[in-house]
Amino acid sequence: MGKLKRLQHIFRKDGKATIVAMDHGSDSGPVAGLENPAKTIEAVIEGGADAILTTLGIAKKFGALIGSTGLIVRLDFPGTILASGGHDAKHDCELLGSVEEAVRIGADAVIITAGPGPGVERKTMANLAKVAEDCTKYGMPLVGEMYPGGFNPDPAMVNVDNLALAARMGAEWGSDMLKMPYRPGFEKVVNGTYVPIVVLGGAKTNDQKVFFTNIYDAMQAGAKGVAIGRNIWGSPDPAKVVRCLNAIIHDNADVDTAMEFLK
Repeated sequence: MGKLKRLQHIFRKDGKATIVAMDHGSDSGPVAGLENPAKTIEAVIEGGADAILTTLGIAKKFGALIGSTGLIVRLDFPGTILASGGHDAKHDCELLGSVEEAVRIGADAVIITAGPGPGVERKTMANLAKVAEDCTKYGMPLVGEMYPGGFNPDPAMVNVDNLALAARMGAEWGSDMLKMPYRPGFEKVVNGTYVPIVVLGGAKTNDQKVFFTNIYDAMQAGAKGVAIGRNIWGSPDPAKVVRCLNAIIHDNADVDTAMEFLK
């Protein structure tokens, strides 16, 4: 019952969610758009974000500002650009936070990164299984950020077949929902698992039409929403971007109609 109640703070009655990811400061520092977390939180809530995905630090400091908006807390750490040759050499994640701490600060879900692939699957899937057990104990939903090849993998690893494998692994080892990259043919990924998937935004892009078209295509393929960071808070007006996403996700608008909210 605890998991169901918490998930209702993330997903609307239509079973879909617009989630803003704001966990980048934990490994990338004060990146542009996140220097002032309070300002960004206010903007995305104004735009109608259903939930915010962030770190334990931001959740603790700005909990009152987040208020009744859904809260997903990251428990793992991928390493910074200063470690082991930078992101290109870091594909697994260290588990640093705990489900118990997430319960204490009022989180509605927790998230960690895992996935299949050489050198990463044994460690990351063990992390996933451990956190899933604790989540069951506390009634806390678990989001599996399932990436073939682990955190920031070789792009060649991120194809539909590998994504379908990663999605099913995430469900089988206890995830209640998944956060995953979109690729054409995503229906295979959605149909191969039995928990909802939200798609991530990936690298910052200046081509907004392509960005929103990918989100639209993902929703048509069966995704249940998004968990996007840079392409929201990295824009000049994050609230407008959230409104565009809500139009696609919750109102079933086409891309051109949704982009009217940017004006």
